[in-house]
Amino acid sequence: MDIILDETTNNVMAELEKTQKEFWNIARETGVMLNMFIKMMNVQHAIEIGTSNGYSGLWLSKALKETGGHLTTIEFYEKRQSVAIENFKTCGVNDIITPVQGSAIMILENLPDDQKFDFVFIDANKSEYIKYFNLIKPHLTEKCMITADNILSHAQKVQPFVDAINEDDEFQYEILNLPAGLLVAYRG
Repeated sequence: MDIILDETTNNVMAELEKTQKEFWNIARETGVMLNMFIKMMNVQHAIEIGTSNGYSGLWLSKALKETGGHLTTIEFYEKRQSVAIENFKTCGVNDIITPVQGSAIMILENLPDDQKFDFVFIDANKSEYIKYFNLIKPHLTEKCMITADNILSHAQKVQPFVDAINEDDEFQYEILNLPAGLLVAYRG
């Protein structure tokens, strides 16, 4: 059974899927998987590193609407973030999303010490995945999930990140053979 989305969200997502290559969006299968993970874990505080046009954020936020959670999403490019914000408004999820524009590394470096997340989705600069992981780890709850796209499609660039997860005894992980490859790591 595919996920049931309202007509407006289905229409927006169908339009965004037409520009998948241009905006480097995740595959629909990956979005469905992320949506399920959030609902299964009853996620309350999610962070997305790499908003783009909001496609993945819609998958995340639609699940967070059901769990009563909140999404913080970071995008470097103002133009992409503007498009994402409009998509979030159109689909009725902007009330549970905090968009942050700028360098993900700088934003993560400046998170308040008490800001915690139980779900992370990484889909930004591939060579920086390892930096994102090191910066976000102190902000993770005891039970949490880290997900990252492009693990197979950009294997060489993300290898330091995969190695760090592999060497971290706190996390159990698997790489799912979804389009581009999705790493799923659980600490609990």
